[in-house]
Amino acid sequence: MKQDIEKKKEMRKKVGCSMKIIKKEVKEKIKEYSNKKYLDGYIRQEFLRDNNDANIYIKLNNKDELFDSRTIENQKDLSSDIYEFLDSKSAILSSDIQINFYVLGLDLSNVEKNEVKNLIKEHYSIEFYKKQKEHKRTEIKVFRLLLIGIIFTILYALTLKLSNYDLFNEILLFIASFSIWEAFDFILYDLIDIKREREVITQKLLIDIYFSKEEGKI
Repeated sequence: MKQDIEKKKEMRKKVGCSMKIIKKEVKEKIKEYSNKKYLDGYIRQEFLRDNNDANIYIKLNNKDELFDSRTIENQKDLSSDIYEFLDSKSAILSSDIQINFYVLGLDLSNVEKNEVKNLIKEHYSIEFYKKQKEHKRTEIKVFRLLLIGIIFTILYALTLKLSNYDLFNEILLFIASFSIWEAFDFILYDLIDIKREREVITQKLLIDIYFSKEEGKI
């Protein structure tokens, strides 16, 4: 019985030591990979060229991987995998970097090449338009909240002069404070995030697209 207890204690110690070692290694890796020098080095090695443009390559085996087979005629579009790949690869890049997108492995006609370019521009134009609408809606929301906050602040000041401080005054103050706080919350977070997202989409609108049938001939 005592031997079993001792064995269990020994096992717990070993497990505890192993966990400590794993945690230490994880912390070291997090520190290494979150280091700005490491990330800058990775971006420069993987993407950037001498002129500080970023090259992104995609290798395709057939046209079915390029176009969305479910779309036809005026609604024809590229496969969603193409956009997801481009978004994923460019996510690490600063929005002020020029992107060169290389589509490799396919023998496309000039008409098809122009079609791909136009579809990519069209896709990100629509995304930009949606962000513009979202930005406008958020601006209107901020304006309304600030207006409510100002009106209720004035009402609070007037009622405070005309009567003693009571529950009604407290409600007016709460509504005024809450509205102004929400407005600044939208400004500091939502509007800034939308602005950044627009910059990222604009970066995609300005990409240069190249094609090559063979991987080595770029």
